[in-house]
Amino acid sequence: MLERTPEIRPIGAGLLVQPTGLGVLRRLGVADELLGLGTKVDRLFGTTDRGRVVLDISYTDLRHDLFGLGVQRAALTAVLMRELTAHAIEPILGVQIESADPDVGTLFSADGRSFGPFDLVIAADGARSGLRATVPSLVRRDRPYAWGALWFIGSDSERRYGAELRQIYRGTRRMLGFLPSGKAAPDAPASVSLFWSCRTSEWARAASFDLVGWKNEVRALTDLADPLLDQINDPSQVVFAPYRDAILSRPHHRRLVFLGDAAHAMSPQLGQGVNLALLDAAALVDAIEDAESLEQALRDFRLIRRRNIAFYQSASRWLTPLFQSGISPLAIPRDLLMASLCRFPWTRRQALLSLAGVKTGMLSASPIPVG
Repeated sequence: MLERTPEIRPIGAGLLVQPTGLGVLRRLGVADELLGLGTKVDRLFGTTDRGRVVLDISYTDLRHDLFGLGVQRAALTAVLMRELTAHAIEPILGVQIESADPDVGTLFSADGRSFGPFDLVIAADGARSGLRATVPSLVRRDRPYAWGALWFIGSDSERRYGAELRQIYRGTRRMLGFLPSGKAAPDAPASVSLFWSCRTSEWARAASFDLVGWKNEVRALTDLADPLLDQINDPSQVVFAPYRDAILSRPHHRRLVFLGDAAHAMSPQLGQGVNLALLDAAALVDAIEDAESLEQALRDFRLIRRRNIAFYQSASRWLTPLFQSGISPLAIPRDLLMASLCRFPWTRRQALLSLAGVKTGMLSASPIPVG
């Protein structure tokens, strides 16, 4: 395993692991540990700044034992890194991979080193994948969104934010959210991730970020954020995460295969990023185990993941302007219709299947994971 960062340390905010992702974590044998660190999320609840309900769905309406898991990125990373060590896999840190030779499976770093050859190179280098850019023939779309989010993860020792993902909207230009995010370690306090919709062009470097002005703007939307805003004393505590939209004609090229955001970056409106990556990894393992050759395994992997990924890429692209865009009139049908659609049994079920991560088309879905 090659990792670009020189040190594995706690960074990033919270993740919402859906039932699909939890199913893969159970296969890995780490779900119980993460359940002890994370916070179960039972409900998604969104309103306008004037209190009109826009979104209100609960996992248990789909199946009584379902839930999402809010977990800190640092906690998930630490658990998976320990699992690597337990299998005698030691990561090589501080390696910035610059290019690859997919014919023989060799990687080349920015400082002139080479690694390999490998039977298979798995590129999981994120939404702004450098390796993806080295295979332009695969790329059908690769462009940034005009929007992203400011993130902050703060203490919630009093559990004020409950067990729901809470969102507040003002038109399509402002969105504030709170995601219960569990604990970074067993003896650490519970946390909540605050996220704030923001144009990429609005974001400036931390040194020039108007922290006081931003806090005032958040407080003008709601007072729910006050306990978290009181913990922010320096702009460096706030992180900006831009969104990207990337589509590949296929997720592999010879001995190189792309997983997660490197293969299918999208906006996080449906909360599927980490889940799609986990499903990619599980599908690749299954395909390799069942196939007689690497070529067949990669073809099978592509077919296994094709419909699920295509649905979420399309749905994310259509939903994003309703919540994050400069097209303010789109908020009117969203606010008028979405809550009603969530109450109608068939559309409510489709929304919940989408949330659970099992949709493979407008009218189709995979089985929901058991357990």
